[in-house]
Amino acid sequence: MASVPPARHLLRAKDLADARYFDPLTVADLARAAGLSKAHFSHEFRRAFGESPHAYLLTRRMERAASILRMTDRKVADICVAVGLQSIGSFTTSFTRMFGVSPTVYRAKYPPAAVYARVPIPSCVQRFYGRPRNRTFREDVA
Repeated sequence: MASVPPARHLLRAKDLADARYFDPLTVADLARAAGLSKAHFSHEFRRAFGESPHAYLLTRRMERAASILRMTDRKVADICVAVGLQSIGSFTTSFTRMFGVSPTVYRAKYPPAAVYARVPIPSCVQRFYGRPRNRTFREDVA
């Protein structure tokens, strides 16, 4: 039976962090996904990807938070929870460390979320296209 390269196990953990960043994942969860002990996993992950598993997961969370800040008007506290963090203070500190400004200052640098909203369809157009094409109500059949 052929052995699986260790990097394949690390990619499984990395994919888990990418897909489930919003869950309360820990390094132990990622190590379990890779099938390695926590200490061995941390060492191998850092060697393979150049950063610790915790730093990688935090980076994914901050990148997603930045995207939400740019595209929505959601409250910073809601965004903090949405990306899997519980402390607004640590979220703000981590975000500021990564992007150089606080979340609210970061958001102010971009156009308001209303710019990205779809233009409402006029009601006359909605009525016209919302009508059924083949009406049979009260039509006499000869």
